[in-house]
Amino acid sequence: MLRFWRARRRVSQLDLALAAGVSSRHLSFVETGRSGASRELLGALAEELEIPLRERNALLLAAGYAPAYTQSTLDDDVLGPVRAALEQLLAAHDPYPALVVDRWGDVALAGAAVAPLLEGVDPQALGPPTNIYRLSLHPGGLAPRIRNLAQWREHLLHRLDRQVRVTADPRLAQLLAEVRGYPSPDTPSLPVPGGDVLLPLQLEHSAGVLSFHSTMTTFGAPHDVTLAELAVEAFFPADDATREALQHLAADRGTPSAVVGRGYPGPA
Repeated sequence: MLRFWRARRRVSQLDLALAAGVSSRHLSFVETGRSGASRELLGALAEELEIPLRERNALLLAAGYAPAYTQSTLDDDVLGPVRAALEQLLAAHDPYPALVVDRWGDVALAGAAVAPLLEGVDPQALGPPTNIYRLSLHPGGLAPRIRNLAQWREHLLHRLDRQVRVTADPRLAQLLAEVRGYPSPDTPSLPVPGGDVLLPLQLEHSAGVLSFHSTMTTFGAPHDVTLAELAVEAFFPADDATREALQHLAADRGTPSAVVGRGYPGPA
């Protein structure tokens, strides 16, 4: 496993040994199973190789040690304060859409502003669980309404490909192969204002063409596998027309800000 991750990160045995403070001979013996490794050494090697927490647990188990990182769900009591903070964050972002997604792009939580944007989406593309890559690129999802689909598709595929390279997760690799197989636009998208600085998502909607910039936020120094794999994707209006349209959509909802749980962020 160490050799696999070292090769994946393109780090030589000598460089990794120097960074971890051991001899290359000892590291070679550890990789081939001729020598054991302490928990501390495995932790140092995993840190240098930037191995995700889920895979660090697997590495420790392979060496005969108990996992070092817990794995909870957002419904567990231990992550109760985290879930409350995430719900507060999504509600505070209203009337702009925001999602909490896991490692595989499955929606864990969704702000109330997300549902009105999903008009006309095939329920099969929504899940459950709703996956942001399928939702965005599936022909029954948002793809037909994304004006700059060629650019947005390239952006999402690049992001997903990077996740595959970082995690070596077979489920992510399978998802990447799936969404790559969806129909691609017949013609390239036209350049969009500001696209050379920050790529916007341009979405056709009954309220008009909505243009968004997005940000991804993760937790710092997590010690739980689930928490380490969560990210908040928040969308901001890229122009005044989108800002006004979202405010009108929020007024039409006529309900307080809400957060939808895992699986289906669409209309009830």
